[in-house]
Amino acid sequence: MSTRPERNPTPMNQQIRRVLVRSIDDIQIERTDAPMPGAGELLVRTTVVGVCGSDTHAALGHHPFIDLPYRPGHEAVGVVASVGAGVEDFASGDRVLIEPNLYCGQCFQCRSGRYNICQELKVFGCQTPGAMADLFTIPAARVHRVPGGMTDIEAALVEPLATPVHAVAKAGDLTGRTVVVLGAGPIGLFTLIAARHAGAARIAVTDLMDGKRDRALRLGADTALPADAPDLVEQVHAALGGPVDVVFDCVAREQSMAQATGLVAKGGHIVVVGVGDAGPTPIRLDLVQDREIRIEGTLMYTAEDYRTAISLISSGAVDTDEVVTATYGLEDAGKAFAASLQPEHVKVLVTLEAL
Repeated sequence: MSTRPERNPTPMNQQIRRVLVRSIDDIQIERTDAPMPGAGELLVRTTVVGVCGSDTHAALGHHPFIDLPYRPGHEAVGVVASVGAGVEDFASGDRVLIEPNLYCGQCFQCRSGRYNICQELKVFGCQTPGAMADLFTIPAARVHRVPGGMTDIEAALVEPLATPVHAVAKAGDLTGRTVVVLGAGPIGLFTLIAARHAGAARIAVTDLMDGKRDRALRLGADTALPADAPDLVEQVHAALGGPVDVVFDCVAREQSMAQATGLVAKGGHIVVVGVGDAGPTPIRLDLVQDREIRIEGTLMYTAEDYRTAISLISSGAVDTDEVVTATYGLEDAGKAFAASLQPEHVKVLVTLEAL
């Protein structure tokens, strides 16, 4: 239990900046009263917050579970400014990163430890106002301490890495197995890193962009191939020695699912990591049935995945310079969203200075 006094408590009636996304072309900075922490909550001063693919997906009006307008910021790192009643494990000045899944704790999934698929799940910064602001409040139970020696930039990568860590865990033991990662965006590249850490023997990555394929090779892929190659399945099989054990679909479109069913071995496993558009996606059910292919979705993470992601980053397994390709100030949040859409970027971050 911490006994440190609070430092620099937030003044009453202080105005803060907060990002409001109405569309990809209408991203504003609104001014609002500073929030105050309720019982069991922390007031956190943001230092770094990432722009996620889900953020740009939502800003374009394509995300099936985020309605516009919304107030983003779920990949967040900050410093505790003050604590609400009943909080004993944190104190002002603690560096924290958030785990943004907000769950009921009562449904079957929550009671079985799978709170990432809670029946009433909401995501901080997606269905509730997020951390792309000077200050935000969040339940103390939804934050983790930033380890000593880890920078805020590194800490901002824990949340986006935790999703692939969870996806890789869903695939079971990867030791000695062959893997394909479809898509070399941020989630695809983090899936590559997580799969390599989990013991995959050989990994192929596909993407449309030359630059993304080159980055995948620098981050440890054994081969990287054009996603639109008409003979992609044959090329991957030749590179990896035959049909593959596990395919991680980080694109989640009709073409990628068709490729996945062609790539995977009999008895193999397809893990859908990317967020697909709402609506039907044709799948070759004859192949799924005949080859006993397992197709499984994966959503977010749990605390165990966070601990693994923190350990991976602390160990130096993630090349921050390779992954973080741009940073912007809060006032330039619109530019950060625009940059995140550009294929040359991996992870775009918004950094904030103290008020």
